[in-house]
Amino acid sequence: MDRRFSVRKDEMLAECEVSPQVFQGMVGRLVTFLEPFVRRMVRPEQRRHALTCVRGLLSDLKRKNVESMAYRNDQDRGKLQHFVGVAEWDHRPLQQELVRQVGRELGQADGVLVFDPSAFPKKGKQSVGVARQWCGRLGKVDNCQVGVYMGYVSREEHMLLAMRLYLPKEWASDRLRCKRAGVPRSVRFQTRHEQALEMLEENGEHLPHTWVAGDDEFGGSAGFRRDLHERNETYLLAVPSNTTLRDLDAEPPPYQGRGAIPKRAFEQVRHWCAARDQSEWTRVFVRDGEKGPLEVELLTCRVEAKLNRRRMPYEETLVVIRYVDEEGTPKIDYYLSNAPTDTPLREFARVSKSAHRIEECIKRCKSESGLADYEVRNWKGWHHHQVLSLLACWFLLTESRRGKKTDSGHHRSSNPRRTVDAASRSASLRHANADRTRQNPSPQTKRTRTLLSPQNT
Repeated sequence: MDRRFSVRKDEMLAECEVSPQVFQGMVGRLVTFLEPFVRRMVRPEQRRHALTCVRGLLSDLKRKNVESMAYRNDQDRGKLQHFVGVAEWDHRPLQQELVRQVGRELGQADGVLVFDPSAFPKKGKQSVGVARQWCGRLGKVDNCQVGVYMGYVSREEHMLLAMRLYLPKEWASDRLRCKRAGVPRSVRFQTRHEQALEMLEENGEHLPHTWVAGDDEFGGSAGFRRDLHERNETYLLAVPSNTTLRDLDAEPPPYQGRGAIPKRAFEQVRHWCAARDQSEWTRVFVRDGEKGPLEVELLTCRVEAKLNRRRMPYEETLVVIRYVDEEGTPKIDYYLSNAPTDTPLREFARVSKSAHRIEECIKRCKSESGLADYEVRNWKGWHHHQVLSLLACWFLLTESRRGKKTDSGHHRSSNPRRTVDAASRSASLRHANADRTRQNPSPQTKRTRTLLSPQNT
C-alpha cells in the first residue's frame, strides 16, 4: 500500500476508537429522538410500544421479531404483536418526518436520490404481495416479497428513507385475497417505476438533490427515463448491456447520391463499447476508499435511444464506466443520462458510485435494525415494521455522527491526485439539451493523464 494511504488508514482506525462517554445518556436521547415521530400516534400505549420496538430493533437480538423484542423488554407479546400487526396507526406521517429530518441534517445541493428494489424470501403464500419473482438475495426466481426503496446520498452520509411494497398483478386483481391481507381498497396495481415516481413526487421537495439514480431495472425503461426528463429531473440510470442505441458522435455511412440520407445503425451498447480504442477512455479519481484510491475509467458519447419502437424525443448521453471491484474483478457498467453538456466526467463517476450506496443502506438496515426480521403477513404489519426499522437505523446514524469529531478538516487525505487529476474531473461532453440548467457548472479542460486498463488499476 502506498505510504500516504497507509497513513490515512492509521488515522481512520484511530477515529474508530469511540470514547465511552459518547454512549452516556443514549437511552434518554432515544426517547427524545422518538418524540417528533410518536406524537403522531393518538394513544399513549402506542407511543410506549413504539419505543419498545425501536429499542428492540437497536438491541443485539439475533432475530429482531416481535416475540424476541417482547421477551427482551419483559412486555406482553400479544399487545406488542397487535401494535405492529393490526393497530390503527398510520406509518406515513412517521416516514414524512424522517424525510424532513434527513433532508435537514444531510441535505446538500448535489445530493442523489437512488431507487432500488429489495426482496424478502418467504415460504408461504399468505403474506401480502408474496409471489414467485426475482430474489436478489437468493440469486434466482423464488417465492418472496419485494419492496421498492428510496435512499438519499450526499457527501455527508447516506440513508434509506421511503418504501413501497410491490403488489404483483395476480395480487392486485384478486380483491378477496387483498381483503384477507388487509390491502386498502384504494390500492391498485403499480409498476415499480410508478412507485418510484410516486415516492419522488411525495418526498423530492424535502430532499435537496441534483440527480436521480437507479439500477438497470429502472434505467432499462425508456418510459421511466422520459418521465423523469419531463419532471426536469437530471438522471444517471444504469441500463442492461444489450440496450440498443445509435451513436450520434460517429460518422454516418457515406451518401450514395439518392434516397434518404443514411444513418448509423442501432447496436447493443456492449458491442459499441468493445469496438472502442483504449485511447478513448479517461481515468478519473473518485474518492479515497478503504483499500486505497477509488478510480474508474469513463467513456461517453451522444446517443439516440428508442421508446416503444420509436425514437426518444430527446438525445441522451451514454456513460460507460469500467473499474476493478473489491475482489479484483474487472467490471463495466452502462448508464444513460440527460445531463447537460458541461457535466464533468468526475461528476458522472461520483453519481454512479453514489448509486451503489443504496445497497449499503439496505444492508445496514437489515443487519443493524432488523429490516427483514418481521413475522407479519398483512399490509399494515409490513409497513409498520418497515418504518420502525428505518427510524432505528436513523437513530444509529445520528449517534454515530455524534461520535465523530466536530472539526475533521485536518484529517483530509494528503492524496496529490486531488490536484493532479483536476483535468479529468472537469473533462466535459457534448449533449443535445444545452438549455437545461446546472447547479454546479465546471470549466472545460483537456485531459492530461495517461490511461491504464482496469487490470492494471
